[in-house]
Amino acid sequence: MLAALALSTQHFPRMPLIEAQVDCIVHASVRVREIAGMFDLPVAQRVSEEFSVEVPDLSEAWEIGVIVGPSGSGKSTIARRAFGSHVVQPRPWPSNRAVIDGFAGHLTSGTIARAMTAVGFSSPPAWLKPYAVLSTGEQFRCDLARALLTTGELVVFDEFTSPVDRIVAKTASAALSKAIRTRAFACTDANGRDGDAKPFRFVAVTCHADVIPWLSPDWVVDMSTQTLRRGRLRRPSLRLRVARCGREMWTMFKRHHYLSGELHRAAQCFLGCIDGRPAAFTATLPFPHAHRPGWREHRTVCLPDFQGIGIGNAMSEFVARLYRAAGRPYFSTTAHPAMIGHRMRSPLWRIVRKPGPSHVPGRNSTAPFMLRAASGARITAGFEYVGPARENRTSIVVSTDSECRVGSAHRRSLVVGEAHPAFSAHRATS
Repeated sequence: MLAALALSTQHFPRMPLIEAQVDCIVHASVRVREIAGMFDLPVAQRVSEEFSVEVPDLSEAWEIGVIVGPSGSGKSTIARRAFGSHVVQPRPWPSNRAVIDGFAGHLTSGTIARAMTAVGFSSPPAWLKPYAVLSTGEQFRCDLARALLTTGELVVFDEFTSPVDRIVAKTASAALSKAIRTRAFACTDANGRDGDAKPFRFVAVTCHADVIPWLSPDWVVDMSTQTLRRGRLRRPSLRLRVARCGREMWTMFKRHHYLSGELHRAAQCFLGCIDGRPAAFTATLPFPHAHRPGWREHRTVCLPDFQGIGIGNAMSEFVARLYRAAGRPYFSTTAHPAMIGHRMRSPLWRIVRKPGPSHVPGRNSTAPFMLRAASGARITAGFEYVGPARENRTSIVVSTDSECRVGSAHRRSLVVGEAHPAFSAHRATS
């Protein structure tokens, strides 16, 4: 057993030991002496704190790391000592310009859009607003996207997720982990030009340990014990409960739709909730056709707090399964780049029109009327759902991470289920 233990430790050579000492002068003012007397504290001329911990260096093969610990434990000090200039420094945003104008001028609009989507901020209408009017969660994701695009191949982000609520912290962490491990970011080169997707490294410095399983880091430095541990945790699942709802629920989603806030009067609506909080919305419409009448997706929106981990696609496909079970085709036309990309890679969808400028065919066209009327002059793509119909069970598992690391026994997943009696009786009919 001792031999086996010695063999296993050979995979992890001793890492650089990062040592830091922080000291400051104490001025023995009247108030200092009073407080010291009240709590029986010694009054020294100088206060000193020492930190010493192993931290993996850049010569190792890793992608995501975490430095975690309570306030005052030395997280930021160790991060600055270990990674120096790679620690992100806060920068102001334009006060009267769209948030996308706050990114470096050499970055293309497409690069910025991909970065915003990758960190889970997939609401183009909000991209056109100034930073100051965005929610705290939206601001955090903007800060994250800008840091990832302008800092190089290593980003050390202090106070990670501190400003946001814990649901946003978890979903943002999951979205970021997925983006980094799938190399969704194009790093800038030495001349400031957009480059190809490259290996990317990220270190989160945080006092919130709850984000660790959602980030699935390669290593964690715990400053409360000043120890280093390795190994990726299996990410917890989220349960999305879906039920039929009234059109009044569209009110909280419509401003986040990239195309229009309108909802057709004939739409059938579905609401998805996580921990009792509305997270996603899908609406459908009849699809009249002489030979293949069916249904089409009318609207699908995921609220910003839950974007970036596949909830919108999971919601869309879950509803598609319901209508597929009725034996009728289900179509969808979308202009959202992330959704187009997902469906082109997914075996659940068949392309009926490749991405390109949408147009309205003439009256003699054989294209179905609803496809002709579904979109204006935008880059769109049309799809038909060809996956399985809804099975007789209460939940399905949908992968949220296309990356599967060699040697890893776990895949990160999102559990999508239904718990509303309306589903049991509901059958899609034309």
